[in-house]
Amino acid sequence: MEYRKLPHGEEQISILGFGASSIGAAGEKEIEAAMTMALENGINYFDMASADAAPFPAFGRALAGQRKNVYFQIHFGANYQGGKYGWTTNLDTIKRSVDWQLKSLKTDYIDFGFLHCIDEESDLQHALKGGTLDYILQLKKEGIVRHIGLSSHTPSVVHMALDAGILDMLMFSINPAYDYEQEAEYAIGSVGERQSLYRRCEAEGVGISVMKVFSGGQLLNAKTSPLGKALTEYQCIQYALDKPGVLTVLPGVRDCGDLKRILGFLAASPKEKDYSILGTLAPQAAEGVCVYCNHCQPCPAGLDVGLINKYYDLALAEDELAKSHYASLEKKAGDCIRCGHCDSRCPFHVGQVERMQEIRTYFGE
Repeated sequence: MEYRKLPHGEEQISILGFGASSIGAAGEKEIEAAMTMALENGINYFDMASADAAPFPAFGRALAGQRKNVYFQIHFGANYQGGKYGWTTNLDTIKRSVDWQLKSLKTDYIDFGFLHCIDEESDLQHALKGGTLDYILQLKKEGIVRHIGLSSHTPSVVHMALDAGILDMLMFSINPAYDYEQEAEYAIGSVGERQSLYRRCEAEGVGISVMKVFSGGQLLNAKTSPLGKALTEYQCIQYALDKPGVLTVLPGVRDCGDLKRILGFLAASPKEKDYSILGTLAPQAAEGVCVYCNHCQPCPAGLDVGLINKYYDLALAEDELAKSHYASLEKKAGDCIRCGHCDSRCPFHVGQVERMQEIRTYFGE
């Protein structure tokens, strides 16, 4: 397992997490078995936005004696007191639901307390001013909540939360369909807007946990894929992990079979994870945008073209650390020999030769 450090903390988070949205239907024994398998294979990040209440007590039993090895993402606004998931902004209901979740998980603290499913500006304002954020902040002061997060599908709303300076973690929907198709119910924001959000999160040290990595399974089937062609689970996971700010991907796990297959990503070959086919599927609006896929590798001059582009984009987003990271690179944009190898291989038709000159000038080489 590979781990990535939370910028606003010391937590080392597994790149593969566990989405509990669908596992409730598997039954208690299967849920416990899946939790055990996840722990044995190094998964330590669990999102608890579930379709029903079943995973909570099952996880609590499976977790006995291992709480310190696990990070739970708990949603303030997800209500399970009726046995099934319900969304609420009522503070008293939120308090009762959070208390029930803690008792069911047999824990007395929350690693990541999330403002849940905030997709509208009005929802965010209610959370910020209606008592929910104050409640989370009070729990953080008491040591019950360790970090504050937000789950959303809407870039503009996330920017407002970032402006408020309250976030350590963002749960956001990242996949090729949402990033590159025309706006739909959840594919909110243009290519540029979404990419800019990822860069801002990395620049400000806000980690991203990824939901809907397979677009609800649509991307895995050519008949349902908005892109017109099926992608693999591993392509989708690698795509999300390559985005700035991303710490972990949270596929929805239905049973141990799903989890075993997802864990296969760790041993998969680069070819199995290569998503460069997107260059032939994404709309024209995506052309000219470097997504750091490094399909242009190997560079004859030894440049890490994707990393150079990432540091440049982050520097434009006023990330001072990106400038120092760029300065420490052994090969920089100024070392480009203008051979055109990268331009000929880029699936998104980025003019990397010209871009290297632009980056060289920006950093004053």
